Amino acid sequence: MIIYNVTVNIDDTVHAEWLEWMKTEHIPQVLGTGKFDRATLSQVLVEEDMGGQTYSIQYRSYSREALDAYYREDADKLRQEGLKKFADKMLAFRTELQIVDEYTVKFK
Repeated sequence: MIIYNVTVNIDDTVHAEWLEWMKTEHIPQVLGTGKFDRATLSQVLVEEDMGGQTYSIQYRSYSREALDAYYREDADKLRQEGLKKFADKMLAFRTELQIVDEYTVKFK
């Protein structure tokens, strides 16, 4: 499984609007592409020198092929929507993570 991670720093002046948009529009649209089975929205707790609020959105892709299809078919359009709404008020970077193994605590 591949995790497509998007880290975003959003200016405090549009933070509430951006967060609502992410929850109600953007994340559902990304999941609606059919290339991911779930998303996790997390707030980064380390304060950035640049200010603002930082979030990590982790989308779990079904496969490398599904993620590549997302890049080809959906990514540009969905990114442009965010840029139109929040332009110079947000900074984003993206990384890909390969899950090697997962562990859980088992209680007796």
